[in-house]
Amino acid sequence: MSVHLVGGGTDAAHAASVYAPFLAEAAEVAGRAGAERARIAVLLVADGPDAGSQAAYWRDLLGSIADVEPVVTVVPEDGAFEAAALAGAHGVLVGGGRTPAYRSAAEPVAGELRRRVAAGEPFLGYSAGASIASDAAILGGWRIGEVPVAPRSAGEGLEEVVVEAGIGLVDLSIDCHAAQWGTLTRLIAATEAGLVGGGIAIDEDTLFSIGASGLRVAGAGTVWSVGAGEDGVTVRSISG
Repeated sequence: MSVHLVGGGTDAAHAASVYAPFLAEAAEVAGRAGAERARIAVLLVADGPDAGSQAAYWRDLLGSIADVEPVVTVVPEDGAFEAAALAGAHGVLVGGGRTPAYRSAAEPVAGELRRRVAAGEPFLGYSAGASIASDAAILGGWRIGEVPVAPRSAGEGLEEVVVEAGIGLVDLSIDCHAAQWGTLTRLIAATEAGLVGGGIAIDEDTLFSIGASGLRVAGAGTVWSVGAGEDGVTVRSISG
């Protein structure tokens, strides 16, 4: 099974290519367990009216792609997920919003998420959910020291680029909305400054999967690989 990472975006034209591989893997897990439909635990962080609209969005989106049972849990930005939200799930999807809030909310279930992935259950992280899937998660920020490294609007309320421990499902740091928000330069600068050891930047409506069968890229955009070398930072695109 795989860890699926999506760089954000809501283009319905690419939804099937982006989410179907995750849902197919969850269906395999459900079939082995003797379940008729895959149960998808959807974990969201949202406040006020946004909570209901996000929950409805994910139920409708997943249901339009496959015959699955989305079970949505929404916590406020100062809340935290509990292990009960994962009960009976055949796959877990962590949604998007403010990355620092998602990182805090997911901390109590990080160990259980690692256990489930190790046991063969698929995981999908969307935007913030993708960023926190890494060992070293980029939470936001738009400058390093006094040097701007990304648009201020991509900072998620943070000034300085902040890197903290994530869930630990992949050993690459992840930045999302690469082309749309200009975050590829943040990942490059964070790698050059030694804040992270390299990583990937994913465009919106684009999937990057890491699994036993290798790497997979699908959807509308590009996945960029950033690495630290003896001659400086290297950047290349990854093809599916």
